[in-house]
Amino acid sequence: MLTAITLGTFVWAITDFTIYEGLLLGAIVSSTDAAAVFSILRSQRLALKSRLRPTLELESGSNDPMAYVLTIAFLGLVLNQDKSFISIVPLFLQQMIIGALAGYLFGRVSTYIINKIKLDFEGLYPVLVISLMFITFSLTDFIDGNGFLAIYICAVYLGNQDFIHKKTVLKVFDGLAWLSQIILFLTLGLLVFPSQMMPFIGIGIIISLFLILVARPLSVFISLIPFRMRLRRRIYISWIGLRGAVPIVFATYPLIAGIEKADIIFNIVFFISVTSVLTQGTTLSVIAKWLHLVLPEKVRPKSSVELLLSDRAKPEMIEIEIPDDGYAVGKKIVELHLPVTSLIALINRGGKFFTPTGSTVIEANDVLIVIADDQKSINQVFDCLKINRKG
Repeated sequence: MLTAITLGTFVWAITDFTIYEGLLLGAIVSSTDAAAVFSILRSQRLALKSRLRPTLELESGSNDPMAYVLTIAFLGLVLNQDKSFISIVPLFLQQMIIGALAGYLFGRVSTYIINKIKLDFEGLYPVLVISLMFITFSLTDFIDGNGFLAIYICAVYLGNQDFIHKKTVLKVFDGLAWLSQIILFLTLGLLVFPSQMMPFIGIGIIISLFLILVARPLSVFISLIPFRMRLRRRIYISWIGLRGAVPIVFATYPLIAGIEKADIIFNIVFFISVTSVLTQGTTLSVIAKWLHLVLPEKVRPKSSVELLLSDRAKPEMIEIEIPDDGYAVGKKIVELHLPVTSLIALINRGGKFFTPTGSTVIEANDVLIVIADDQKSINQVFDCLKINRKG
């Protein structure tokens, strides 16, 4: 919101845009593009100090819903010039409150459904999650909540829970994410005409520089006032505010609504996104090293997603026998909440070995063949099974 208002006021001051048109442009480019941030951080394997990476991913992933609400609100003001700025407050509160509550509720319901439903094929579980995703978005939107916020909170909650075939679901969604990005950029490319952008290069550079050097840093420094954080970390968070495909998608809303300056807004937004990725996106690692925010290679931790998707062999292996009155008896493996650095590779049941899944129910006298990254993970497995480790 701070970015949108700051940039929108600046655009209103230096162009012939009305204040509402300026705020609409500011709202469209106010969101840090999550896909761009995630892609660059992971492709460059940047390991940042002091929880900077999860902070950046949380910020970039959660502010798209806010940008969506602001875009819709300011677009409404452009179409209805007689309305006041205060008129968007009820819409904002309704969208954000309903969206947040619905996202949390659907996250809990989705976890329960995935773990309780019995599907014959592992490949159907990603289809189930996709179905739950559409249900979450559509029902939230139906009750006038923010579907984008709901689906984000639902996914964050679900991603931090243990559910059946989680590894398979993550791999499928990783592929779908790349496919969606390819389709999105192909579609956006069909909407862009370089010849129409040439007249807006000058004003585009001015607005883009103001966004990168003034509006974004100002909003970040104000937002981080309540938190204790070193100056160089605040500077880096300010610099990493990439604008990617999301602002360009939001820029199509004025085109669809048919407002007078829709073409100008679209071309300026596209130019801002391109310059942001070229200037900020290509210098993330350089700036991080210059600010001394990169962890040394030997102490770089793996994220939980990387650990979960890892297929490498684990060095520690042990057999664990489940006693007759054991805590794990009658429970599904997914309900044991084992650490992601461990895996039950085989189960010996009555002299017969088989490979378990998350829905496999543990029985008394089962012998679990567990492999893990290290002894600490083995100890965590014993804790999850509530078995005292002998020796």
